[in-house]
Amino acid sequence: MLRFLQKPGPIKKIVLGGILVVICVMMVITLVPGGLFGDYLGRDLTTQGVLAKVGDQEITIPQVSQQARLIGQQQFKGNVPDALMPYLMQRAAQNVITEKAVVYEADKMGLGVTDDELRDFLHQGEFGKAIFPNGNFIGESSYEQMVDANFHMGVQQFEQEIKAEIAQHKLLAAIGAAVTVSDKDIREELQKQDTKVKFEYAVLSLEDVKKQINPTEVELKAFYEANKQQLANSIPAKIKAKYILIDTNSLEQKVSITPQELQQYYRQHQDEFRIPETVTVRHILIKTPTPDANGKMDQKAVDAARAKAEDIAKQLKAGANFADLAKKYSDDTSTTKDGGLLPPITRGRTVPEFEQAAFSTPVGQTTGVVRTSYGFHIIHVEAKQEARLKPLDEVKAEIEPILKKQKAQPEAQSLASTIQTLARTAGLDKAAQERNLNVTTTGLVSQGDQLPGIGSAPELMTTLLGAKKNDPPATAATPAGYVVYQVTDIQPAQTPTFEQVKDKIEQQFKEQRAQQLLAQKTQELADRAHSEHDLEKAAKEAGATVKTSDLVGRTSQIPELGAMSGPVSLAFSLKPGEISGPIQAGPNGVVLKVLDLQQPTDAQIKQDWDKERETLLEQKREEFENLYVENLRGTLEKEGKIKINKKEMERVSSLAGS
Repeated sequence: MLRFLQKPGPIKKIVLGGILVVICVMMVITLVPGGLFGDYLGRDLTTQGVLAKVGDQEITIPQVSQQARLIGQQQFKGNVPDALMPYLMQRAAQNVITEKAVVYEADKMGLGVTDDELRDFLHQGEFGKAIFPNGNFIGESSYEQMVDANFHMGVQQFEQEIKAEIAQHKLLAAIGAAVTVSDKDIREELQKQDTKVKFEYAVLSLEDVKKQINPTEVELKAFYEANKQQLANSIPAKIKAKYILIDTNSLEQKVSITPQELQQYYRQHQDEFRIPETVTVRHILIKTPTPDANGKMDQKAVDAARAKAEDIAKQLKAGANFADLAKKYSDDTSTTKDGGLLPPITRGRTVPEFEQAAFSTPVGQTTGVVRTSYGFHIIHVEAKQEARLKPLDEVKAEIEPILKKQKAQPEAQSLASTIQTLARTAGLDKAAQERNLNVTTTGLVSQGDQLPGIGSAPELMTTLLGAKKNDPPATAATPAGYVVYQVTDIQPAQTPTFEQVKDKIEQQFKEQRAQQLLAQKTQELADRAHSEHDLEKAAKEAGATVKTSDLVGRTSQIPELGAMSGPVSLAFSLKPGEISGPIQAGPNGVVLKVLDLQQPTDAQIKQDWDKERETLLEQKREEFENLYVENLRGTLEKEGKIKINKKEMERVSSLAGS
């Protein structure tokens, strides 16, 4: 399932005995094939634009598209190929449905999330570092920018997603609490992990074998014919087109906005222009140590931090400069260079003790020592801003471009429709002339090419490639506005000739033949080594290189062989003196002989016991959770709590295949 926040930091565990019993009963029900419910409840959905419904929560195409782009950006570092979006859409749709199913079940089990729990969660881990560095809120504007930049959504949706994740965590934590591992499992895993092996190995290189292959022209042509089907239509289709571009940006420059329109928009969107009450402060932080695993605090260290903070407070009362002392003493390294200055703080965005002191202290005054979960603070209030509504004059420059775009969009669409109608009777050139616009003509272009005057427009290019030659002019949207277009020539996809792909065919031939020859030579090497009981002698006869490894474990890497967790892990199952069969290790063929095998001692096993126990527990919990979620979803579908819009799902799937 899609875990919006991977492995969140510590939050309050809610594993109540009664809840766990009920959940375990639900597990038994959901693990029975077909559950306790028949397949008689309706599950179909037909609402356009809605892919599914879980309980009363609709899952829309825009929601899934947003999640798909998040997945794609994580995998492709921001550059999501348009061709992959349909596949990502399918994956995201299943993720979102499953996530909503778990949230639905968590709500049903009474595991809802309060605003206080949300606030506590956002103060922890990576979110805490980003949103509340050293316990202080980064500011409403910075918070909104961070959410938009990282998650491409508004704060309200972001916080709803976080609440959903916390609810999931509560439910799955309760499920995982029932999981145990046996001592036998722990011992076997530690023995497996901590066993060391030393071996000699003979290597046959794929590259060396490839150098021995020199195909003739006849062989290459035969290979081309045998694989011609794989090359079918590999030269993409190309088209020539001409089009008239209706540039929305140009129309926006000609649009005028009246004072009445500005005033109306301002009235309708006043909430967007409200500035909350803020306070701007400097602070000095003397950190206290974090509690240990049992929640205990080093009291001596706490007392020392308090004494240091009180001494600084005395220096301030004696007239010392606050900014200078912040630079010298504060443990908030992100603000020391600015003399402890923080961005403006709004209510509800920092820890309560800090907030109460900051908002209740007059401008120009300094607090005493304030204790929070981060340590001891001394706060100096620099300025305060009362909550207010920005006047129209202040936001006029923000509103005007929005209204111009709103007016220009339908005007551009109407103009495109008019030009299309005219072009269908008089032709594109005449239509452009009457409207004082230009006709752009392309050369031969294919998917991925830039279009003159437009640039990269994958969706438009797909539309052009799907049109027929000399079809009546049609209209399509572009990133810049609209185009009225006509395809004037089509060059269908083609299968390349032998001469066009000869070099590629030769490389493929050599690669395929070398793989076959390498497998044959490695087998012969293994057979000879076994029959002669001598790997070195067999390797010399086969022209293979012999090397000796160090004493290595399963996490080691061996030159030419790769990871010991890969095919070469066979070495751990052999006894000293035994010779392996043929092994393919990456591009090389290998035969090895074990020289030494060392099992871990009881002392080593005891040392790693607790750590391995936790690792195995985590693995089993994850497996158990996945099984639970899979069965939960199946049961909710049978109950009709999950309804799938088959038509919309098929539309997403058909896009993936096109």
